Amino acid sequence: MKLHELSDNAGAAKKRMRVARGPGSGKGKMAGRGIKGQKSRSGVAIKGYEGGQMPLYQRLPKRGFSSRNRKAFAVVNLGLIQKFIDEGKLNATETITEEALVASGLVRRVKDGVRVLAKGEITAKATIEVTGASASAVEAVAKAGGSLTVTTAPAAE
Repeated sequence: MKLHELSDNAGAAKKRMRVARGPGSGKGKMAGRGIKGQKSRSGVAIKGYEGGQMPLYQRLPKRGFSSRNRKAFAVVNLGLIQKFIDEGKLNATETITEEALVASGLVRRVKDGVRVLAKGEITAKATIEVTGASASAVEAVAKAGGSLTVTTAPAAE
């Protein structure tokens, strides 16, 4: 293959429409903006504007709040832990900690800790030590012959 033989895949690069370039271009004269009106002019900003009437998003009542002190956990499902054990990325004979989960690539970063949920099945007899876990996840690990310990503080910051 030579340099002049290189080309893009068909349909990969779409050419930009050049407006206001005469009637033959298909977007001549008014450049697809229609006739008169605010939207035919430049500098239009009317996303939520309703002509002076109180916009709908301001008329509706506000509900709920976002706590500033909330904890953000990295969520891991039991099914994924089992998959990583099967693939050899996690060692079931050793204690599976938050650092081990990060090292295996299952969790990108610990945040305020790792929380294990019971989605999927676990068959390996594993000892897991994390910041949080659902009651059903603890039960599922115990049923498989392992143990899931919940620590109070995150292991890595």
